[in-house]
Amino acid sequence: MIIVMKKNATEEQIDNVIRWLDSVGYKAHPSRGVERTIIGAIGDERGKDQLKFTESLSGVEKTVPILKPYKLASRESREGDTIISVGDVKIGGSEFIVMAGPCAVESEEQILQSANVIKKGGGHILRGGAFKPRTSPYSFQGMEEEGLKLLKKAREETGLPVITEVLDTGDVELVAEYADILQIGTRNVQNFALLKKLGQINKPVLLKRGLMSTIEELLMSAEYLLASGNDQVILCERGIRTFETATRNTLDISAVPVLKELTHLPVIIDPSHSSGHWKYVIPLSRAAVAVGAHGLLVEVHPEPDRAVSDGPQSLKPEKFYLLMEEIKSIKNALRKT
Repeated sequence: MIIVMKKNATEEQIDNVIRWLDSVGYKAHPSRGVERTIIGAIGDERGKDQLKFTESLSGVEKTVPILKPYKLASRESREGDTIISVGDVKIGGSEFIVMAGPCAVESEEQILQSANVIKKGGGHILRGGAFKPRTSPYSFQGMEEEGLKLLKKAREETGLPVITEVLDTGDVELVAEYADILQIGTRNVQNFALLKKLGQINKPVLLKRGLMSTIEELLMSAEYLLASGNDQVILCERGIRTFETATRNTLDISAVPVLKELTHLPVIIDPSHSSGHWKYVIPLSRAAVAVGAHGLLVEVHPEPDRAVSDGPQSLKPEKFYLLMEEIKSIKNALRKT
């Protein structure tokens, strides 16, 4: 249920509504817009008829039921789009944000070189995996805390914020100590214990769509984060598994406009994991810009042929520079239309 406050509602009236919701067992999620405040009431739906009483409280204009199962992620729950600030970087606004770097942190030299490439090319955020979920138990599993320390050093040298993946509830505090954005990979999109744990931290979370997840299932996973108290959620379309084998996965480019219609959360594209080959990354990135995505998560490696993880889908530095130039050209062309 959404409680819409009157335009002239005072902070005292808003606080009274929040206290009343709490007294009847509902959790209040206020969203303060330019003109008015709306309050999401989340709790056991068996008591939803009781919420109609809020219309009699001072300062309340009306109550509106949310029919979608994802209450807080739905557009009805918030005025305008969610914009997430990471230092000076704003994700979800008019600027197209590029998060780039190697699949895995391999060494100090490799991650510092990668960070400088991203910085030189105009990228906004450095990505790199310290903990790696791998299909084979014999594959490289990541440098773990040592990798996190190297990401921190790269941030200190370049000023780029850092995004890295967290795999386990026991590692959340450790990763949050080093990272500016915590990533939930496709294999953990329905790891509800991890989602709830990350919902309790005050750091942005990037949530990747699962290989077999529907859009509604992705939004329900986001709902776990939001309902647990973290409203800094970024959605990432990274390809879904279909019968097609020409690419690693099938990029669902239509997910971007669909998600932008259904939710206020930022939506970005991962062209590297969806394609599985560097030669498709730039064309898919062009599509991401044109379709209205808020940014990219792309893999870049100084020497892809020597990468310990996902080398074939990683851009070389010169290709990354080309990608950034093409993004600028497409953005300029779209402004003229």
